[in-house]
Amino acid sequence: MLARREWTRFFRQRNRVTAAILQPLLFWLLFGTGLRGSFTGAGDQSFIEFFLPGTIGLIVLFTAIFATISVIEDRREGFMQSVLVAPVGRWPVLAGKVLGGAAIAWVQALFFLLLVYLFGAATITWSVIPLMLLLAIVAMGLCSLGMIVAWPMDSTQGFHAIMMLGLMPMWLLSGSFFPIPPWNDASVGQMILGGVMRANPLSYAMTEMRRLIYPNVDFAAAGFSPSSATCWSVTVISVVIVSLLAWYFVRGSRKVDVVV
Repeated sequence: MLARREWTRFFRQRNRVTAAILQPLLFWLLFGTGLRGSFTGAGDQSFIEFFLPGTIGLIVLFTAIFATISVIEDRREGFMQSVLVAPVGRWPVLAGKVLGGAAIAWVQALFFLLLVYLFGAATITWSVIPLMLLLAIVAMGLCSLGMIVAWPMDSTQGFHAIMMLGLMPMWLLSGSFFPIPPWNDASVGQMILGGVMRANPLSYAMTEMRRLIYPNVDFAAAGFSPSSATCWSVTVISVVIVSLLAWYFVRGSRKVDVVV
């Protein structure tokens, strides 16, 4: 019921549909076109090709922010209090919100990918199947992370500030916008930056996503390129940990039990 409610709310708010797709699309076209002549990636990739997985990640990120902010709105409207008094426990509430938001993000990313394949920006191969699975896992992880922030908060402004302060650097430091610098012959600043980006779980999801979109490109020559097994393991383990933390906060916090 909660997941279906997220879908109904999403399609009634058409500005969300437009913003979640058009804003990352504009970023991809503007940055990709503007930096195309000053960037060469693995396999002679242009920046518009390199930035494509990052754009998909940005779509999922924006959708996670919009989906989880509804927790604060539901609390103000009294809907969340009605849900919490139902004899279903806290886990179904968390699952409904996360699955509803993740499904919306997954469909938006799929729609963007269809446009990419339609206009020839990438070649469709068998790898699109594991790519869809990876996007679903990342979407659930980001929505769970959003629930951790949104559940104890009562201010939409504060929620946006924290999410943009935390999730946007997380996205930027995942190899989405610029490559992860190698450690050989690197300065101290580059070594620190490279270490932070390697510690970011989203970096492994973006690396595998880039490998699945461009399966014919050898990314090992470009520096940071862990194996597919490592990328999948880090991504799945991180999503499980974030989901358990979200359940801990939802189960333990009683702030939403009262009308604020």
